[in-house]
Amino acid sequence: MRKLKERWGITSNIQLSIIFIVFAITGSASAWLSKPLCYLLGITKDDLGMWFMPVRLLLIFPIYQVLLVFIGFIFGQFSFFWAFEKKMLKRLGLGFLFRV
Repeated sequence: MRKLKERWGITSNIQLSIIFIVFAITGSASAWLSKPLCYLLGITKDDLGMWFMPVRLLLIFPIYQVLLVFIGFIFGQFSFFWAFEKKMLKRLGLGFLFRV
């Protein structure tokens, strides 16, 4: 835990616990929200067959990104998750989204 706290620049165990809680809530919420979104978009397992799960995972990704920052904000960790988000998107080659 010490190395993780140093890597993320976190000073307290409480802040680390809050960050873990935010990750847990965000993962569960994004998976939960992808089902109604698939239904809304007309994406069903019957129509896509084996491609349903990869398509659903592609839908979960942007939902997760938005929720991570939003839920982080609710828990008072916006600056950590905003920096985390920018770093992750830059590594995925989407850093151009943050250029002004």
